[in-house]
Amino acid sequence: MLICGVDEAGRGPLAGPVVAAAAVFPEGYENHLIQDSKALTAKQRNALFEQIQQTATSWAIIAVGPRRIEAINILQATKLAMRLAVERIQADLVLIDGNQPIVCSLPQRTVVGGDRLHVQISAASILAKVYRDRLMETLGAKYPGYGLEKHSGYPTPAHKRAILELGPCRVHRRTFAGVVPARVSSNGLELSSLA
Repeated sequence: MLICGVDEAGRGPLAGPVVAAAAVFPEGYENHLIQDSKALTAKQRNALFEQIQQTATSWAIIAVGPRRIEAINILQATKLAMRLAVERIQADLVLIDGNQPIVCSLPQRTVVGGDRLHVQISAASILAKVYRDRLMETLGAKYPGYGLEKHSGYPTPAHKRAILELGPCRVHRRTFAGVVPARVSSNGLELSSLA
């Protein structure tokens, strides 16, 4: 049985896409170096990224950008990226990290903490994270001043400060709190401009 693992990177950032990946290995495949991407160093992830692409029977990476995220919300954008990734692979069963099923024609199972339990999901987490980090480095060069290449668009104090000073750029998610500037009411309380 060919098992596909699916995971995402980039739900929480204020900028850039959400990225989902799917990875399928030959039946019985094991590789103890492949772990949850958050448990690995950048150097380890980069080395495994190439290895996964070479050893997987099929894999796919899909990015859903900021405008689509704004239009359908981050959860639906994540599910869309996952669905599109799954549509590009061949497998008998899909294991999805987390507790949110997706629309797909294959049998599926959600697995909370799956990136620590299944090599297929761990591999997908690495593919998604490395692809997204590399993309954010490129966007950091294209949109200087925000430090996207350093924090990958996550809401760090430096990133929030840059948004306040420079305003959001094209790759910011304008419906996310932290991107839309807060305004101060007449009684001195900060109000978000989002409902």
